[in-house]
Amino acid sequence: MNAGLIVAIIIIAIVIIPLLRSIRIVPQARAGVIERLGRYSRTVNAGIAIVFPFVDRLRPLIDLREQVVSFPPQPVITSDNLVVNIDTVIYFTVTDPRAATYEIANYLQAIEQLTVTTLRNVIGGMDLEATLTSRDQINGQLRGVLDDATGQWGIRVNRVEIKAIDPPDSIKEAMEKQMRADREKRAVILTAEGTKQSQILNAEGEKQAAILSAQGQREAEILRAEGQAKAIETVFGAIHAGNPDPALLAYQYLESLPKVASYGNTVIVVPSELTTAMQTIANGFGRGNDGQHAAS
Repeated sequence: MNAGLIVAIIIIAIVIIPLLRSIRIVPQARAGVIERLGRYSRTVNAGIAIVFPFVDRLRPLIDLREQVVSFPPQPVITSDNLVVNIDTVIYFTVTDPRAATYEIANYLQAIEQLTVTTLRNVIGGMDLEATLTSRDQINGQLRGVLDDATGQWGIRVNRVEIKAIDPPDSIKEAMEKQMRADREKRAVILTAEGTKQSQILNAEGEKQAAILSAQGQREAEILRAEGQAKAIETVFGAIHAGNPDPALLAYQYLESLPKVASYGNTVIVVPSELTTAMQTIANGFGRGNDGQHAAS
């Protein structure tokens, strides 16, 4: 009885184990290559795959998602004989699992070496300044070369990015000094421009103030002259309207003499017309006396 049970267990094991080994589950975004008797048979995608035990073999699964690989810094010589270290990042996708398995032994190592050689060819035709300012151009050339070469390996290069470009320390110090000198130069230029604009604005302000002051004085003098002319015209009109005789004018003239003399402290200014005025007054009074005598 025990021997029969042992035989039954052995038979079940011989049947169940190969049956279990014939069923393989491939995860999502993975692919597998099945070999039959050592030769390529087919490629299986996500889901259940049936293989024949002891005849078919499922090779390690290949990731179909976009992969990111960062390579260590690579020394590259520029056209002006300077050594720079360049870090690159490659974004690629496996599009053909069969080609990635059989056309290249190690596609990651192959991509790395191809990147290094391409970088040396591209950077070798540029000087340091062009290398530091032409990242997009370098990325485009790298991607084109890598995509052409890796196409036969069943790999599509999506993007190539240069993560860092490190020139020698002596070049870094020289570049920092140049940047500081440029900043100081721009600061001096901006300060000089500001001073110049300030002086120009101050001169313009003084000019406008002088012009406005001169215009104000001119208008004030014009108004004063017009006022004096108006006053003279008014007085002249009043005098003509009153029709004064020479004696009245001479009397008014004598009344204004003290006011004229008051402008000096010790010297009394006597106009030359005083004699004529006195004679006019005398003549006026003489005519008055003659009239009185005639009336008497």
